[in-house]
Amino acid sequence: MERMSGALRRRGPDGGGAWSEGPGGPVALAHRRLSIIDLSERGAQPMVDEDGGLVAVFNGCVYNYRPLRDELAAAGHRFTSTSDTEVLLKAYRQWGEDFVDHLVGMFAVAIVDRRTGRLVLARDRLGIKPLYLAETPGRLRFASSLPALLRAGDVDTDIDPVALHHYLTWHAVVPAPRTLLRGVRKLPPATVRVVEADGRSRERRYWQPEYTRDPAHAAMGADEWREAVHDALRTAVERRLVADVPVGVLLSGGLDSSLIVALLAEAGQHGLRTFSIGFEEAGGERGDEFQWSDIVAERFGTAHHRIHIGGDRLLPALDDAVTAMSEPMVSHDAVAFFLLSQEVSRHVKVVQSGQGADEVFAGYHWYPPLAGLDRGETVDAYARAFFDRDHAGVAGVVNPEHLCDHDASREFAAAHLTAPGAETALDAALRLDTHVMLVDDPVKRLDNMTMAWGLEARVPFLDTDLVQLAARMPPEHKLASGGKGVLKDVARTVLPAEVIDRPKGYFPVPALKFLRGPVLERVREALTAPQAKQRALFRPSYVDDLLARPNEELTPLRGNKLWQLGLLEMWLQAQDVR
Repeated sequence: MERMSGALRRRGPDGGGAWSEGPGGPVALAHRRLSIIDLSERGAQPMVDEDGGLVAVFNGCVYNYRPLRDELAAAGHRFTSTSDTEVLLKAYRQWGEDFVDHLVGMFAVAIVDRRTGRLVLARDRLGIKPLYLAETPGRLRFASSLPALLRAGDVDTDIDPVALHHYLTWHAVVPAPRTLLRGVRKLPPATVRVVEADGRSRERRYWQPEYTRDPAHAAMGADEWREAVHDALRTAVERRLVADVPVGVLLSGGLDSSLIVALLAEAGQHGLRTFSIGFEEAGGERGDEFQWSDIVAERFGTAHHRIHIGGDRLLPALDDAVTAMSEPMVSHDAVAFFLLSQEVSRHVKVVQSGQGADEVFAGYHWYPPLAGLDRGETVDAYARAFFDRDHAGVAGVVNPEHLCDHDASREFAAAHLTAPGAETALDAALRLDTHVMLVDDPVKRLDNMTMAWGLEARVPFLDTDLVQLAARMPPEHKLASGGKGVLKDVARTVLPAEVIDRPKGYFPVPALKFLRGPVLERVREALTAPQAKQRALFRPSYVDDLLARPNEELTPLRGNKLWQLGLLEMWLQAQDVR
């Protein structure tokens, strides 16, 4: 437990605690604290409710904890702190396993019922907070990060061939419950798992919005949808101001983060702290978007911080960022978020960020071609736009002993894209991206890189009410104006036009897209290291070919295929996986 808790110290630098059910007892809990609500010792964890016979550890924030507290107090519950953790405990006492239905927020929580010996694990609806599991006969361990489980020892670290297939197909996304390691799984989003004292276990999914049209919305036109989204976004950003410390914004200069700043200003937030990051250009590609973030910061009078990262800082940070990853993440902006978070954490402990808008409101280029397709054509169209490789391509990369014997990634996509509850091909794709891909790429990346510096990131575009509203929305309102049409309509009421109508940008880290110099040598070192040769995941001829032409093999989404392989080996070596 001490080793596991130690591995989480960076996520919770403000204190730690432990609890166990007597010497040699069946349950032990440990916690590392990032103090944001109730900064006193009364908010420390593990938190014990003696009257209810309950103990809890919790990562995240319950945004509606104040009205919930009032409701529970009216029902007769007594409180000794002002923390949202205590509200969780009382909510479980009041509603049992259905307590999750009453929570608005992001959370991974474990509650021990000392009277029954039952353990209840739960994860928030959109998987914003992580929960990893390592289970063997007679034992279950869980933690907020995969490396914490590895620190405990006795974990099967063989590579899961299905997960490897996903990694190489979905640009490093490995959907729950799998991870790359056979012995580690993750609790899916919107899931409650109950483990009884005798070891019996059950899971249930407690939330899944319908991606179909609601007759109650039939009369709504574009103006009505704009107003509904505007109102839901106002609520979302205001909910995420709940804290006993200041809340800032990661301002990239794109539509999504700029809209957050505008709505917070509209809500009366003055002197808001905003943060942008930029890198040196490489391959003729610009490494910052300061020109856009400056416009927004000036318009709304924020206390703005421009953070420029020189090339000499990128490589030293690369290995630290990889070590901080719970799972390997190939997106270039993982390192950007790591370095940005390091600087931001010097100023604030909580930030809002724009992740999720593209998946919820159809902002990516692969969505328009899906409009009007027959549902039967969805899988092929989605695979053409989104897959890094088909099954034959994966077979050309992976040595036979690590190759999945079937096209696991296409089968996974097909099962989701053809499932009931989505009205059109685009609805099905948005459902898959929002509830699977978003969880295990942008959201996981943001959580890992910010929490590595004791910084909590909140994502208003993944507010449950907003996501449910968007799921019911006719696709044409999302696809308008080249994508995210309804968001752009909202933005026109609060943002400068040049920020809205600019070309779509991404968090640029050119040095990881165009591999050369020290970064290329670091990738070569990882792929030719003794551990890599012993593991023998990849065909040597394929690796040699990529190393000879490091920037010529790109995925359909313009990812570097050499970086994919190198990052995986760097992560396995950083976690000492053998």
